[in-house]
Amino acid sequence: MNERFTGNFTQQEPIPEAGIEAAMKVLRSGRLHRYNVAAGEHGETALLEQEFAALVGSKYCLAVASGGYAMGTAMRAVGVKPGDKVLCNAFTLAPVPGAIAALGAVPVFVGVTRDLTIDLDDLEAKADQGRVLLLSHMRGHICDMDRLMAICDAAGITVIEDCAHTMGAKWGDTPSGRHGVMGCYSCQTYKHVNSGEGGLLVSDDDELMARAIMLSGSYMLFERHLAGPPVETYAQIKYETPNISGRMDHLRAAILRPQLADLSTQVERWNERYRVVEQGLGDTPGLSVIARAPKESFVGSSIQFLLEGWSIDAVNDVLARCAARGVELKWFGGAEPVGFTSRYDSWRYAPSEPMPASDVILRSIVDMRLPLTFSLEDCAQIARIIRAEVSAVYQAG
Repeated sequence: MNERFTGNFTQQEPIPEAGIEAAMKVLRSGRLHRYNVAAGEHGETALLEQEFAALVGSKYCLAVASGGYAMGTAMRAVGVKPGDKVLCNAFTLAPVPGAIAALGAVPVFVGVTRDLTIDLDDLEAKADQGRVLLLSHMRGHICDMDRLMAICDAAGITVIEDCAHTMGAKWGDTPSGRHGVMGCYSCQTYKHVNSGEGGLLVSDDDELMARAIMLSGSYMLFERHLAGPPVETYAQIKYETPNISGRMDHLRAAILRPQLADLSTQVERWNERYRVVEQGLGDTPGLSVIARAPKESFVGSSIQFLLEGWSIDAVNDVLARCAARGVELKWFGGAEPVGFTSRYDSWRYAPSEPMPASDVILRSIVDMRLPLTFSLEDCAQIARIIRAEVSAVYQAG
């Protein structure tokens, strides 16, 4: 049987009706700007910030234009300056080193393990090379955060978490984004809540969040932030901090609030799909499924597997055979960046040293989205197709 999958790997679910209704209310009011509110109103953006802060257990939250903007703002808030070195994952996506380079800072790449998390031994070895770590929980894989924080605390490293793929995830009882001084989240279409573009930034630190709010362009209206620090925090900060406008508007916030309220249900649905594919790929010759740590509560919005020791031609053969049967796989081992699958040595604006051990792993990573528009039956079929094509190429090689 040569079955073919006919689903769409980039098709998301519709915006909830409650979000559409709230968005229409905003449109009819004409008050889209976050500080443009009627008397007695707080506005959708301020309410979203308050609700997200409560969800992750943070004191403060700021809604911004994108996850990338959140990362840049967090680094500015902690004092990253041009020429500073910032530690970050070698296995990540281009917006992470891009946010560092956009500040004139220099990324220092830290290796990746077979579990697709940051290599903590390599981090410990490079701890004296930067005073800030922009930690990417790439593709939803969370490292041993207890050990990471012990390393960083001992070395005086400030941790900022990139949680673009881990909104709704936890390490132990701690939500992703709550170990470091600031946590950054994405609301881009392919993330866990969808406003097209958008980001959220959380912190418990009064001064850091006050700087972030001023950076985002508060126009001295910081008292309108329900999830912001006390007004007196801004006494000096308001004179010292430039306006780098990147606010979220009421329209996007209105779309997001119902999605946020339903996030736990969506996480369960993603993980059901992940487990179906994971089980279907188990024991496939030549293929390794990524192990998940017992303390990690993840969100399975994508799945990765390793084709370790495979030649470039053999991996490309698998990709082509799966594509011919309707299954869209991405590979991080290509010599040239394709779509989002670039590697640390692709980002020529961010000079890097060779990392042979990490290169071996990066060359083996195959990645696949799992949108909620897929049924469990779709996921089982996808796993059968991948298993069949990987097995065929492996046996032929």
